[in-house]
Amino acid sequence: MPDHVHLLVEVDPQFGIAKVVRYMKGRSSRLLRQEFPWLKSRLPTLWTNSYFVSTLGGAPISVIKQYIENQKNV
Repeated sequence: MPDHVHLLVEVDPQFGIAKVVRYMKGRSSRLLRQEFPWLKSRLPTLWTNSYFVSTLGGAPISVIKQYIENQKNV
């Protein structure tokens, strides 16, 4: 889908997923606005405050990677 991204990220539980998401959204927003200055005047924010996170629950990493790859065809 053109309006979302699937990422496989390993995060130290002490660091926290909310902090990782905030950093990724902030950094990507900054880089996109530098590369495309017209975004500043057209979009007040690039990202919403929402996000979805799911844990792997012991599934093999190869299965998760295959799942993410298969999402391109949905």
